[in-house]
Amino acid sequence: MIIYESIKSEFMEDVEQGLLINKIYTNFQNKIGRTSRSELNSWQNSLRCMYMVMNDEEIAYDSGIAIEYKIPTSSKRIDFIISGRNEECSTAVVVELKQWSKAEKVEGKDGIVKTILNSGMRETTHPSYQVTSYTSLIHDFNEAVANEEVELHPCAYLHNYFIEQPYDPLTDEIYKEYIEKAPLFDSQGTKKLRNFIKKHVKYGDNKETLYMIESGKIKPSKSLQESLLKMIQGNEEFTMIDEQKVIYEQARYLAKEAKRTGEKKVLVVKGGPGTGKSVLAVQLLVHVTNEEMLCHYVTKNTAPREVYAAKLKGHMKRSSVDNLFKSSGIYYEMDRNELDMVLVDEAHRLNEKSGLFSHLGENQTKELIHSAKFSVFFIDERQRIHFKDAGKIETIKHFAENEDAELQIVELTSQFRCNGSNGYMAFLDDVFQIEETANSDGFDMDYDLRVFDNPNELFDLIVEKNKDNKSRLLAGYCWEWNGKNKNNPDHHDIVIEKFNFSKSWNLGNSKTYMIDKDSVNQVGCIHTSQGLELDYVGVIIGKDMRFENGKVITDFSKRARTDQSIKGLKKLMKENADEALKVADEIIKNTYRVLMTRGQKGCFVYCEDEGLRDYLNKRISQIKNVEEMFYSSPIIHDSKIAESRKNYEIEGKD
Repeated sequence: MIIYESIKSEFMEDVEQGLLINKIYTNFQNKIGRTSRSELNSWQNSLRCMYMVMNDEEIAYDSGIAIEYKIPTSSKRIDFIISGRNEECSTAVVVELKQWSKAEKVEGKDGIVKTILNSGMRETTHPSYQVTSYTSLIHDFNEAVANEEVELHPCAYLHNYFIEQPYDPLTDEIYKEYIEKAPLFDSQGTKKLRNFIKKHVKYGDNKETLYMIESGKIKPSKSLQESLLKMIQGNEEFTMIDEQKVIYEQARYLAKEAKRTGEKKVLVVKGGPGTGKSVLAVQLLVHVTNEEMLCHYVTKNTAPREVYAAKLKGHMKRSSVDNLFKSSGIYYEMDRNELDMVLVDEAHRLNEKSGLFSHLGENQTKELIHSAKFSVFFIDERQRIHFKDAGKIETIKHFAENEDAELQIVELTSQFRCNGSNGYMAFLDDVFQIEETANSDGFDMDYDLRVFDNPNELFDLIVEKNKDNKSRLLAGYCWEWNGKNKNNPDHHDIVIEKFNFSKSWNLGNSKTYMIDKDSVNQVGCIHTSQGLELDYVGVIIGKDMRFENGKVITDFSKRARTDQSIKGLKKLMKENADEALKVADEIIKNTYRVLMTRGQKGCFVYCEDEGLRDYLNKRISQIKNVEEMFYSSPIIHDSKIAESRKNYEIEGKD
């Protein structure tokens, strides 16, 4: 969708007569909806500068001009396109316009900078990375561009910015890869930008190239399909077994039916930690994309997206990864059925509204169902760990019915994490007094569960177990995270004075903490680990959970002030104290349940509260006593008794 299109001569005339902004605004209202005064001002300032750039007789008068091109399968819009031809093919220069006047580089994060946004210095993508990702999105999904009928040449024009020489944060070496693909032009670069345009657009085309981009068939390119297949071929991490395969085939069938008939379908896949929801989601993404369907993998959590991006490195461009793995907060602008399929992992983490201030859209679940012919929600309602988490099966049912969508609910029950012990999950529910379970006395003790009296001993064991870079130390969010020191390895956030123990939260607030090679020396939290797994996990339980008078007590006042997951609880306490305490109890217990189920082979725990430490030790010793009782019995070799024991441990049957 193009909001404004013309040839160069008409664009110049519209600017000179003061008609351009009104035309853009009117078209925007008709095609998308209302916009803000700040966006109108942005158009006014930036397009006046583009008028000066285009005011060159050597840029053909019948070159195509597109302003605010909404990229299919995305809520993103390209600011400015100049189209035409060179000696060999159709071509277009894609311009990202920025009004920035200040920027800072950000270490340790790929393609990220800081600039003034919403009245404060905030992180955002580097302009060259941003425009490269937009052109990559068009290339990956627009058949005309993918088949090289159209060449795209991205660049960024920061018309209020002055690039300092010999050094400027925006041109730092860490951004070299993206600047080479999409050069930066600053307030002194008008002539250079003109030359860039003239180099690539040598002849006018009377908007023919714009038509090719606008009307090109939208489907995944062959190169994108091949890159995704390379990621999973021969990779045991993405192997499916048993019910995963059954649900996978069911989802593929429903996707094809929804595309064939146009009738909306929704599939809810329930499953606890370690049941293989993410593996199933990635497999579906790869194979439906290979079947030329438009599909997004969606999570609210940044960490899984960043980890998959790192794992895909070498197979795909980073920008292509970002165009497949999406945040849940971008679908409020998506057209109905614009996608063939959305795969919503960690659907329990969905919010109601989107945006930094929770003011955009109506409901993320509704918007995701609206955007695709077929929606798959992978959900575990016991993994709510944030006050704003609003993803529920009842909510999915409600909006599926509103969209007249056929709804199916299936469940993954086989446990692939925690050494395949469903009993361990049930044991944790019983221990944390989430609910009474049949596994109060034990589970398969092939899983290594230990409680430590000293956090240093816990840390030493994690380092010892980290032979394959798959052991990490995690903690409840009970210690402040100081943003000013986030890159300083000498600053230690987590301090337990009694044992002279001190560690940093994950440096750089790294979203790839779980796979970064040096991060074993730091501590991760729920936000960098949910949805991911390790071999061994160490968990520090802070003062937000203790044991008193036979009860596991939670106390949200012991959480760090920087923890956004409980933001809103104090307000709720004033309105409904009982409800606030209930929500806080759920969030804190779920948080530790999630942390303690990240390890496939073992979990090691240190509790700040001695009472809780003693309680956990007692519960674990009871398991060991049961184990000894079974194995010391002379009749354990009887096959029927052995089978009875297996049922007792795994299914809770007597």
